[in-house]
Amino acid sequence: MRKFFVSLLVFLFAATFLYAADNSLWEKSTLNQILKRGELRVGLESGYKPFEMTAKNGEIIGFDVDLAKVMAKAMGVKLKIVNTAWDGIIPALITDKFDIIMSGMTITQKRNLQVNFADPYIIVGQTLLIHKKDAGKIKSYKDLNNPKYVIASKLGTTGYFAAKKYIPKAKVNAFETEADAFQDFINGKADAFVYDLPLCAYYYSLYKDRVVFLDKPFTFEPLGWAIKKGDPDFLNWLNNFLRQIKGDGTYDRIYKKWFKSKSWHKQVQ
Repeated sequence: MRKFFVSLLVFLFAATFLYAADNSLWEKSTLNQILKRGELRVGLESGYKPFEMTAKNGEIIGFDVDLAKVMAKAMGVKLKIVNTAWDGIIPALITDKFDIIMSGMTITQKRNLQVNFADPYIIVGQTLLIHKKDAGKIKSYKDLNNPKYVIASKLGTTGYFAAKKYIPKAKVNAFETEADAFQDFINGKADAFVYDLPLCAYYYSLYKDRVVFLDKPFTFEPLGWAIKKGDPDFLNWLNNFLRQIKGDGTYDRIYKKWFKSKSWHKQVQ
């Protein structure tokens, strides 16, 4: 009988300790802080069409923004968009400038060492835009692997790293923004523009008379929402939220709006 009571006391002590530890984890959770604050702060960098971009009226719109709006509504809180330069977006998350990165971020092993990612919400890959005059000579990224070719992309993106990795012999012109990189290409200073499929598709829709779109991705890139390390409650909520909106048609409705329609083109600068 004595052994039974000792075992019971040990069990109760362990259960109390685990409950306190779990409760402490929830208290520190970003999700709990969002609910207490009544505001979801989303970090992104405007300029990645159609994920996030600045409209003519100054409002930031796009695929990620609409998903963030649905997310905030599901939480029952307000939404605050924090526009942040790409090279500082992960440090800004880690230092609590916002709660989550929703900015078309590719899940990479290197980034995953610094942040945790929810399940991928879309799969993209690197594609190419080339000038029409080169259509016969350049049929894939392999044909660009020559010192005579120049490639334009955005510094620090997976497009830039893919160009350096898969087309190492070509010269890569790196720019601070996607728009500057594309401008370098369309002005004839570069032979190709390397970027994610959605953005290349957008530029192709605007310049079909001048460029050729090599739309078969030569990389595999899942995009995910990034959060701080050590937050299982927030991660669990995000993954379940993603399953829900993909299952009830919400995701498909937003996807069609931004990827299968051109109605938003007139809104952007």
